[in-house]
Parts: sequence; C-alpha cells; structure tokens
Amino acid sequence: MPMNRAHRRLCSSEKWAQGVRDRLLPWALEGVELGDEVLELGPGYGANLRVLVEQVPVLTAVEIDEDTTRLLQKGWGDRARIIHGDASELPFPDRDFSSVVCFTMLHHVPTAEAQDRIFREAFRVLRPGGVFAGSDSQPNFRFRLLHIGDTMNTLPPKTLPGRLEAAGFTDVVVDRYPERGGGVRFRGRRPE
Repeated sequence: MPMNRAHRRLCSSEKWAQGVRDRLLPWALEGVELGDEVLELGPGYGANLRVLVEQVPVLTAVEIDEDTTRLLQKGWGDRARIIHGDASELPFPDRDFSSVVCFTMLHHVPTAEAQDRIFREAFRVLRPGGVFAGSDSQPNFRFRLLHIGDTMNTLPPKTLPGRLEAAGFTDVVVDRYPERGGGVRFRGRRPE
C-alpha cells in the first residue's frame, strides 16, 4: 500500500472509522441514491465498507493491496464481495452496478492519468442513470505531514468537474467540505 506506518495506523483505527461513520459518509453521500448494487473502489481498511454494508442490499469492493484484500475478506467477506483488483481495470462487465463510490482513496493514485482511467472505469460499469459519488482529502499542513513517504496526488476541485465530464458523466457536482482544510466531494451520473 502506498501509505507510511503512521498513515496505516490512523486509517485502521476506530477513531477514523467513527469519523467516517459520523461525518464523512453522511456528507459525501448527502442526497445520493445508491440503489441495489454498489461498488466501492479502494476500501482500504474498511471504515467505509462497515457503514455501506448496513445501507445497501449488495456491496462489492475492489482493493488493490493483496494483504488488505485478505484482511477485508476475513472480516467482511460474509457480507460483501471483496475483490483483489485495480480500480483502473475493473473485472466487471459494462453496466453492472447501480452506483460506484470511493472515499479518500484517489489521492493515493500516483498520476492524474491513472485517476482518469478510474473515472472511465466507474462510468463503464455503471448502469444508465447510475451515480458515481465520493470524496477525497485536500492538502493542508497536517495532511502533508501524514503523507511523508506516501503517494499524495490530490484532486484539484477546479479541474475535477471537467475530468468527470470527459469520462462521460453528466450532472456533475463538486464542492468543498465547509470546515477549514476539509475535503472535496463529487458526484456524476451516467446518462439514461
């Protein structure tokens, strides 16, 4: 995983999981209808997955790190389908999911080109009318410290709408978390 030891410790902590449950996901998914078959890209240690598995009928998650995939399969494999794979080359047929989501993972993708491939793959596997939604962090001093030795390629909010539209999404919305130094949330729809 492209994360240093302190970063891994934080993201696998109960404190992080509680913040995801209480603040991050409610804000990131405000007003979003996920539908019946949801795909989560890059679940990491599963803080988002824990919440989503309680909210949707069928959840699939794709994790690039093999050890983390096994950890998730052991903890959540009876309630969600956990796949070891790359979000930029998804192993699913076209139009397979009602929604695709990702949270605080895109800044770990090393290049904008690879992020754009993920956007195109999310579009490809969405059913018509389906939504791609998520959030990611924005740089500040503390965030930069946490990422020493990590991959850190944040999403510029000004260019993100155009990048999502270039992948095919319509009704694109990108906005910032109201607290200082907060993240960005996004959503786009695959046309009917």
